[in-house]
Amino acid sequence: MSEYDEAAVEETVEEDYAAEESYTDEAATEDYTAEEETYEEDYSDGSVSTVTETFDVDGDGYEDATISSDGVTLIDSDGDGDAEGMAIDYDGDGISDELSVDADGDGTIESFASDTDADGLIDTYESDTDGDGITDQVSVDSNADGYIDSVATDSNADGYADTVATDYNADGLVDEISVDSDADGTADTVLSDSDEDGFLDTAYTEAVPEGDSFQSQTGQVI
Repeated sequence: MSEYDEAAVEETVEEDYAAEESYTDEAATEDYTAEEETYEEDYSDGSVSTVTETFDVDGDGYEDATISSDGVTLIDSDGDGDAEGMAIDYDGDGISDELSVDADGDGTIESFASDTDADGLIDTYESDTDGDGITDQVSVDSNADGYIDSVATDSNADGYADTVATDYNADGLVDEISVDSDADGTADTVLSDSDEDGFLDTAYTEAVPEGDSFQSQTGQVI
């Protein structure tokens, strides 16, 4: 999920993904039973819109037990009576705007999903992939098609994204991978799929003039 244009070589990676997420809500330890979430909103013409929201935060294919109050929904994915997730509906439309997940139950959020453009669809996912309590990967669905098209990763824990993979044409394949290996805020290496065949075939680096690349005998771009 990454591609390249000339500007990407000089692109500055300024986003700080070191936002620490903690989850200490005492409500997460309360026992509760499943309750269907139903929201009703009256319109001026007398019609009523009803939205029912379900969750499967552990991805096992089964609806998780929930309990809701005042726009906050606690989610029990394993049925042990403790919440592994919390969803918040800020605008009262019956669709959650933020979802926090503590999959291992250690009291710290590993994943945070949000609807940043208020279109009713989750478009941004923040993850703590190494379990240190700090977000080190941000995935974004920028075109609202339901699929991630950009993933930024902080692989060296310095608080800045050093690898960005992007799918520009929404075909589900990475078009460009940009790497800032020396943490100076400028991409040092950019691999791109110039002919959209699904293979990264062109490489640009700070040490190699634009348009040049080196290939091994196996066809790997170096």
